[in-house]
Amino acid sequence: MLFAATAAAQAPAPAQASVEVVRVTSKAVDRQVKLPGEFQPYLAVPIYAKLPGFVKRVAVDRGSTVKQGQVLVTLEAPEMQAQIAEAQSKAQALGLQRGEAEAKLAGAQSTYDRLKAASATPGVVAENDVVVAQKTAEAAQALVRSYEDSIKAAQAQVQSVKDLEQYLTLKAPFDGIITERNIHPGALVGTGTTSPPLLRLHQVSRLRLVVAVPEALVGAMVKGARVPFTVPAYPGETFYGIANLVAHDLDEKTRTMAVELDVKNPDLRLSAGMYPEVQWTVRRPQPSLLVPPTTIVTTTERTFVVRVNNGVAQWVNVSRGARVGDLIEVFGALKDGDTIVRRGTDEIREGARVNIQPAKPS
Repeated sequence: MLFAATAAAQAPAPAQASVEVVRVTSKAVDRQVKLPGEFQPYLAVPIYAKLPGFVKRVAVDRGSTVKQGQVLVTLEAPEMQAQIAEAQSKAQALGLQRGEAEAKLAGAQSTYDRLKAASATPGVVAENDVVVAQKTAEAAQALVRSYEDSIKAAQAQVQSVKDLEQYLTLKAPFDGIITERNIHPGALVGTGTTSPPLLRLHQVSRLRLVVAVPEALVGAMVKGARVPFTVPAYPGETFYGIANLVAHDLDEKTRTMAVELDVKNPDLRLSAGMYPEVQWTVRRPQPSLLVPPTTIVTTTERTFVVRVNNGVAQWVNVSRGARVGDLIEVFGALKDGDTIVRRGTDEIREGARVNIQPAKPS
């Protein structure tokens, strides 16, 4: 027993592992993620008729370039002309009746004035005759005012029908291109939006590029950024748009946020409905921690790196981020300049003492 105890006391301590280490680096990381997008016209409007009528003339066709205020379609409604003629005739008839009423008013007023003047001499005119003449003049004056009000109403009706008649001429509300035509001369068109529109007008000299940005990338969006994209129609060519509008609301099903890029398209090479591939730039608000891939250890229970602190191994849980060149972005309780084992392994146990091996010359 004494011999065994002496041998144990003289046994050498277990050798410390020698490891090669690297430093955790911190720097701002910009990377690009490819996201699908869709072009939409900057302005789009279906054109319907406000009044029923027959198509008299169609001045444009599919693909026509139009200017704001340009006449697109002319309709005709014969019953509207009849309504205007009827309203004008009514106004004229009321004008004649007002003339007759004014003549009667003039006679009644003259009679009243003479009787009133004569009543100044006592006994010449009965007082009752003066009162009757006065009431007759007032009634005639009220009748004239009534005709004047009726004439104004009839004239307003004429103007109202004429104002409606302007809607028989359909004009372009803005500069753009006709992308759809569903009418021909002679066709009867009605009102409402249940049927296909007469025409469809799009403004495509400026486009909206709508991109669904995943929730994980929303925090890295930069408003006003110049974003590159490509389209299958022009392989090898890169276009650019400006990130202008952000929905600030996530889609519940896809967990994405709609972002609009403003794209200038003066030569009309790009078209609404195209599906471009956007090179979305991801820029984190804070510098990222970067480590070599070999430092990360993944087991069934955890993912970690082995940090060396005063010669003692520490397991630090991390999660992986994006790959940046030969390094990988990690998130965890690390900081810039920490020393970690270059070739991480779970054989280096938590709390074990290690020797730092000098780095090999490259």
